[in-house]
Amino acid sequence: MHSTLAVLFPLLASFFVAEVRATGSCNATNLCSSTAPCCSEFGFCGDDSFCLGGCQPFASNTLSSCRPRPLCQDATYVFSDNSRILSNATFFDGNTTEYDWVVNNGNIMNTNSSGGELALLLTEGNGGTRISSTRYVHYGTITTRLKTGRWAGVVTAFITMSDVKDEIDWEFPGAATTQGQSNFFWQGVIPDKTAGDTHNVSSDTFANYHDYTIDWQPDALTFSIDGNAVRTVKASDTVQNGIQKYPTTPAQIQLSIWPAGTSQYPPGTVQWAGGMINWLDPDYTSAGHFYALVQSVTVKCTDPSTPSANITGYAYVGNTTGNPTIAFSNASILLNGASTLQGLSLRFPGAVALTSAMLLALSVL
Repeated sequence: MHSTLAVLFPLLASFFVAEVRATGSCNATNLCSSTAPCCSEFGFCGDDSFCLGGCQPFASNTLSSCRPRPLCQDATYVFSDNSRILSNATFFDGNTTEYDWVVNNGNIMNTNSSGGELALLLTEGNGGTRISSTRYVHYGTITTRLKTGRWAGVVTAFITMSDVKDEIDWEFPGAATTQGQSNFFWQGVIPDKTAGDTHNVSSDTFANYHDYTIDWQPDALTFSIDGNAVRTVKASDTVQNGIQKYPTTPAQIQLSIWPAGTSQYPPGTVQWAGGMINWLDPDYTSAGHFYALVQSVTVKCTDPSTPSANITGYAYVGNTTGNPTIAFSNASILLNGASTLQGLSLRFPGAVALTSAMLLALSVL
């Protein structure tokens, strides 16, 4: 399975916006300057929206160049209308009280049937659609109720994605509508001992809604379908060369439909997706698009430590033993807010808080 391609394929419109506004490329050995301090998820330096979701902390000018990742909040998101979805992610200013989701690329539509459904659209010209949650999750249980696509080469995905490319996936190649595929990545790499798996679904994933769950805890990751666990991975089983290669960093929830069955992808990816996309399929020619439907997303947060009332989000404060150290932050999550971190409190298993309660530490195992 090649779920990183869903990420490496950067949903082209957002990529082009980033490229135009960028002042140069960035990576862990080539940091951004103070005048364009934030490294985007696509590897370009800039400011404003570059400093929000997807901002790479270890390629930016400083760890605090990226805005704090907005704090997780228990919620059930439904899609009776699109008023809580910002149609262009580059216009987002960090205000989570106004928007729950942003569109990174592509097009969405509300069907207003069955109590409201969000349609993610794929056309030959839009390169696919991806939406991301404005709030992050740092461990929790996330359930998405959705209908997948049914066309060869068209992939529907429900994933979590962190700013250092920790990733947890449910993916659905359209040629196999009675199966779902689970996978996870550690900082963009599939741990050797925990490659992806395929799971049967009780009925057609295009015709019927099913609940797909990612239960992500510090010690284990469980994938479920309709409330039934189909796979559990223990964090302790991912240790390689003394490093635990398991997702540990705050992540956005992302929903997408993307064209894996096209010539821009290698043959292995096209084969995995079920073959090349048929743009002359009657479903496509009659509607003008392929689609996947989302009815709801439910989030139950399980932060390792309980945040105090003044906490706004998560901050990267270091990188040790291969895994970043994450702390609560009370700095503003807004682009026009004060950017300096105002205090740290690091808490490790079995230890007490070292400093103030303004930033409470999260354990990163």
